[in-house]
Amino acid sequence: MRASDADRDRVIETLGNALADGRLTVEEHAERLDAVSAAKTLGELEVITQDLPAPDDQQYRPPHASSDLAGLIDPSGRSDEPDTLVGIFGGGSRKGRWRVRRRTRTICFCGGFDLDMSQAKFDAPTVEIKVFAMFGGVDIKVPAGVEVQDRTVGVFGGFEVKAGDDPQPGAPVIVVKGFALFGGGTVNAVRRR
Repeated sequence: MRASDADRDRVIETLGNALADGRLTVEEHAERLDAVSAAKTLGELEVITQDLPAPDDQQYRPPHASSDLAGLIDPSGRSDEPDTLVGIFGGGSRKGRWRVRRRTRTICFCGGFDLDMSQAKFDAPTVEIKVFAMFGGVDIKVPAGVEVQDRTVGVFGGFEVKAGDDPQPGAPVIVVKGFALFGGGTVNAVRRR
């Protein structure tokens, strides 16, 4: 049977929990996220997590698998709908206390967005930010200590990621995917107030 976006989201959540628990290394987590993106059927998704407990089975978390940043993940108000931000000859910002959904799409044409996640709550352990920037860009601020995976491509433009090399266990994982043509973006880590 063909896999749906909701099926992929469940696998991504399981992988995020496994990374937070120390069951997967950062490299293994990245490899398996790539496999989730490439999977077309439920059988292909099942293989990716067959050696990991399902999210409901994770009753015990070892003491080393949590940090102050683990409290940023709050699935209670979770929405499966992607958050879509469009800036054409304009833009906007998100800052303060807001919810970062599992998937956020940002489209900037001759405009831009500022996404300040330093005070935000995250719907899932792993969130994905997709960026398309043409003659514009996106500036993202993330809490210091989160893991940022850069999967962006730039043509006459690009992305600069300065999020730190030492993610804390249990902190959210932010996957930034995107394409910049004569545009770009930055990802910077900032301390939470």
